[in-house]
Amino acid sequence: MLSKTIHEGPGWRWGFDPNAGDFPFLIGSQDWALELTRAEFADFSRLSRELAQTVTAIADELMGEEKICCELSSELVWLEIEGYAHAYELRFILCQGRKAEGGWPETVVPALLNSLQSFYPGET
Repeated sequence: MLSKTIHEGPGWRWGFDPNAGDFPFLIGSQDWALELTRAEFADFSRLSRELAQTVTAIADELMGEEKICCELSSELVWLEIEGYAHAYELRFILCQGRKAEGGWPETVVPALLNSLQSFYPGET
């Protein structure tokens, strides 16, 4: 049986509580936190991973001072990265239900994304 877990670093956190009912996931920063459904978290994780892969794929084609802005969405979540290939902020909006938005600055995004990659949807 899985137990409650919290992953956090300076300026970011996310967690999973398998016994939490409708909202077993949590994402947040040092100033805010939001509970997510399993489907919302799955989309958030997948889309953030796809955005990071996109940036990695195009990084060599960009000039060092060239800014990028990429977005992806599902029915549940919209995500956007903005900045440079080596440093970008991440923003999201929940598109259904309680409608919420949040984001992280470029200084914390790499650690947040690395941590999210350690969690596999099959673990829920």
